[in-house]
Amino acid sequence: MKEVAILLLVALMLDGCGSSRPTAQSVTGGVWSASLLPSGGSPPSQGLSFITQFTVDSSGTLSFSRFEFINEGNCFPLDGGAVSGNMGLTENMATGQVTGSMTLTVAGNGNTLTLSSPDGVNGTLTGTTLSNGTVSGTWLVSGGTGCTGGGGSFMMTSQTTTKA
Repeated sequence: MKEVAILLLVALMLDGCGSSRPTAQSVTGGVWSASLLPSGGSPPSQGLSFITQFTVDSSGTLSFSRFEFINEGNCFPLDGGAVSGNMGLTENMATGQVTGSMTLTVAGNGNTLTLSSPDGVNGTLTGTTLSNGTVSGTWLVSGGTGCTGGGGSFMMTSQTTTKA
């Protein structure tokens, strides 16, 4: 009987080996692009746009390895300055649907850009791949140094991200 219990315990331990599934946080990072439109529906050429690359740790903190404005004007340096953020993510294990919230702050040249998405993070996790990643929400610029404060809506989209 003792041998059966030991074999059962070993089988349960081996069942967990190599079968770990990536978390929503581990695959949500990657390369994302964003378009920020001023309120009132102005054309995209009058809004801000950027490309960024980040990872998301288990607590939801974003760690940026790249951030670059495409059309920053006088408001921000090309690299954005100080960039920080957080994502709160959940995954429906049955469907692979990833949802959640995001905040992102860019501070530079005496101005602060804040992106807020209380429930606009969406994507699909299939195995080790996140696809159709989007974040939508609102943005606000404050400070007024070299640019006019304002706000509007934004949309971020991810490149398909695969994690081993």
